[in-house]
Amino acid sequence: MSKPYFVKFETPRELVDASYEALRQAKQTGKIKKGTNEATKAIERGIAKLVVISEDVDPPEVVAHLPLLCDEMKIPYIFVPNKLQIGNAIGIDVGAGAACIVESGEAQGMVDQIVQSLSKLVEKKDSTK
Repeated sequence: MSKPYFVKFETPRELVDASYEALRQAKQTGKIKKGTNEATKAIERGIAKLVVISEDVDPPEVVAHLPLLCDEMKIPYIFVPNKLQIGNAIGIDVGAGAACIVESGEAQGMVDQIVQSLSKLVEKKDSTK
């Protein structure tokens, strides 16, 4: 199955797993925002440290604005394949189209590594254009 139109790069599996774990840790020791609406507000306010966006949202228009908004606000974002796993990571019983870390807590080192890996991934993608 092809990726939705809003997905700008392929995320390696280890980064996907790390982002779920970062969400899990930030929920316990820091602060997160759950769902597309809360994530959008956090991005607009400039308080989001890392935005996790699900690729399996239907319709895709629900989260399609997030990468554009993140680019505009210079906030790192990552695509993950499964909204149910985002929900699981943030402690809810349903899927979440997006979530973001506002305060990393004990996940700070992990978030820094993810952001660093993402910047390399995006640079590599931009250099292949």
